[in-house]
Amino acid sequence: MTRNARDIIIRPLLTEKLTEMRESQRKIGLLVRADANKVEIKKATELALNAKVEKVNVMNVGGKARRIGRMAGKKPDWKKAIVTLKPGEKLEIFEGV
Repeated sequence: MTRNARDIIIRPLLTEKLTEMRESQRKIGLLVRADANKVEIKKATELALNAKVEKVNVMNVGGKARRIGRMAGKKPDWKKAIVTLKPGEKLEIFEGV
């Protein structure tokens, strides 16, 4: 089954640490589907963002335990991808106009 690039990439991650990494190391952070692998993430990023990808690192992030009064619960687990762009590549969506 082939999936659309928009199905694999859920949204970009915008944190202070990832902003610093984007500016200094050409890395962007993405929230991706939990069942996506590195090859799918690389192809989806190149298709959706029109940028050449050098490397993809992925990590599974466990959801935090939360309480509301007596009720205990857990946030869902999710997968984060750190995508390194090739030298000279820039993304217009992150660049100031």
